[in-house]
Amino acid sequence: MKYIRLVFIPIFALLIGISISCERDDICPESTPTTSRLVIDLFDFNNQENKKNAFNLIVADLDNRVLNDYFLTTSNNLLLPLNTNENTTTFRLIKDAKVDDDGFITEGNEDILVINYTRKEVYVSRACGYKTIFENVGVVVQDDGDKWILGNPINLTENEPIEDENEAHFNLFH
Repeated sequence: MKYIRLVFIPIFALLIGISISCERDDICPESTPTTSRLVIDLFDFNNQENKKNAFNLIVADLDNRVLNDYFLTTSNNLLLPLNTNENTTTFRLIKDAKVDDDGFITEGNEDILVINYTRKEVYVSRACGYKTIFENVGVVVQDDGDKWILGNPINLTENEPIEDENEAHFNLFH
């Protein structure tokens, strides 16, 4: 019995100490805003009030890594993660894509989207660390002579920083 007390009391004290030392700030709540993605809505070039789907869309980086949720998808908006280590992010947007059995793209109209910005790190909390806010964002569609994205991207935020994903930041027309 004496030995049980000798073992039990330190273990009990250790458990109490651990539970008291944990603070609410040790876990980053899911509701805490973190680094936001760029939100782009796609509209009909001929009727610019109407959103328009891009069919069989693939969105990839220049190293051919496809973004989650953007492999042969149909969408009229894009949520694009921006590089937090660089001031430029480039995406390949391939509309009407077809893929062979080996996963290689065999058809489609590809446009290159170049997004330039400046980064600002903001402290959120001890548990969440820092988030990146993107300022002075500009979007350019490289002209390859066969663009499916027509006209110039329209900045809807008038160079306000990108801090949330609640509304579109740019409109693209096709």
